[in-house]
Amino acid sequence: MNIARSAASLLFVSAATTTATTTLLPKLPLSTAGRTAGLAFVNSFTTTSSIPSDPSSSRLCMMPSCEQKQTLLSCPTIPLRDGTSHPAIGFGTYKVGFIPSSASSAVSGTTDEPQRTAEECIRDALDVGYRFLECAEFYGNEVEVGKAIKASGVKREELFLCSKVWTTTIEKGEEAVRARLDKTLADLGTDYVDLYLIHWPVPGKHVEAYKTLEKLQQEGKIRNIGVSNYAVEDYKELLDEGITSKPTVNQIEINPFLYRKNTIDYFQSEGVILQSYRSLRDGKAMDHPTLSKIGAVHSKSPAQILGRWCVQHGFIYMPKSVKKERMVENGEVFDFELSKEEMEELDELTSPDAFSAFGALYRKCVNRDTTKDGTMEGVKMDVTID
Repeated sequence: MNIARSAASLLFVSAATTTATTTLLPKLPLSTAGRTAGLAFVNSFTTTSSIPSDPSSSRLCMMPSCEQKQTLLSCPTIPLRDGTSHPAIGFGTYKVGFIPSSASSAVSGTTDEPQRTAEECIRDALDVGYRFLECAEFYGNEVEVGKAIKASGVKREELFLCSKVWTTTIEKGEEAVRARLDKTLADLGTDYVDLYLIHWPVPGKHVEAYKTLEKLQQEGKIRNIGVSNYAVEDYKELLDEGITSKPTVNQIEINPFLYRKNTIDYFQSEGVILQSYRSLRDGKAMDHPTLSKIGAVHSKSPAQILGRWCVQHGFIYMPKSVKKERMVENGEVFDFELSKEEMEELDELTSPDAFSAFGALYRKCVNRDTTKDGTMEGVKMDVTID
């Protein structure tokens, strides 16, 4: 570290005088153990820690302290259908150390090659305190994730591992899905995953794939089954086709700039937990005035306001970063609470254009990378987009 940066860090520490006094925990359907652990952490935080008056300056010196790590290790949990405790926060591994060839940024040529390996990033995430890792076949880095888990020394029973099966495998049928799960298990170095999802509702194929997951669950290789990017109509199709185990989770994009309340309300009424990807909107809204204004009130960064909005709504929050200091920052969302008015103001940031863009993306992606890629064959053209 250079002298100027060290000096700036010391100045930041000495200037951090705004004491954290908030002891409110998120209003989630949390387990008793999770709430107790969270309260214990927050009580200790209020007597030992301070929040900088300029939260952005924390990036100069933010490495995980014992207190910061503990807030992730003892984070609140949300119960799934079978009583399994799902951590309220996890680390997303998409584009961590690897950019899939059909990712939008790769196709457009707007991204650089990753500067750090997935193994390095995941080891940092585990060191910071994340214990829920969100993985996928499509992400192309599960071998590296497995290496990081092994090197970390974290016990398997302390982890919550989620993966997803990609469209190309779904299209090929049951044997391909089985083979893919076996590879995921081998790559991650485990004999089961806590949660396994259908990545996209591939037309004419996703129901068969889901029923295969039901069999794999009975065989003990999957603890819980879920879906990803499912519209209300896709979920109803599963029910109509006679599945025996309802999805526990639907992983969809959720943030204040794409808040599909009707869809969310429907899935929550069905007992389906919502996992939020793009919770931080890929960093594209950090200069939004509403986030800056609310952040100033709470001495929090825009990213922390987005994360807090997510957990306060009861969604599983899955931030990602390749920078360790940002991993720490993103996890600090359990020591303050947004007001009812602030939540409502954030809820209103979704524009009609955002709903339209979602609809177009859905129609494009359900056949993505399959033999029907680029066509509308079998695609539901009238789904709930809001």
